[in-house]
Amino acid sequence: MAKKATGKSSGGAKGGSKSRAVATSANSGGSRSQDSMGEALIKLLQSPLVAELVAVAATAALASLAEHGFTSGGGGSRGKRAGKAVKEAGKAAAAAIGRRLGNEFEEIRNASKAKRTSKA
Repeated sequence: MAKKATGKSSGGAKGGSKSRAVATSANSGGSRSQDSMGEALIKLLQSPLVAELVAVAATAALASLAEHGFTSGGGGSRGKRAGKAVKEAGKAAAAAIGRRLGNEFEEIRNASKAKRTSKA
């Protein structure tokens, strides 16, 4: 499900410790470069991979919360249990995203190796 990258990666911001957005806006008036950065962010958020990662994370978080099975009883310990459940749900979501990204990178590596061997 890996897609070919369309944007160029930027090495780093020129001009010391300034961020790229600050450096470009200071050098060229800024509104045009900020608009293009905003459009790039919107395109990234609309990509199928990001949508799939959000779905995977949400599913893992819901599964983790369902494992804790909240009940109405328990009195004062309910807040601590809820906090622990939310923390574990976040960990589960992060782990699921990590696994999914690992799978994507592995697919990209395999496709790259196959392409290199077919050229040789």
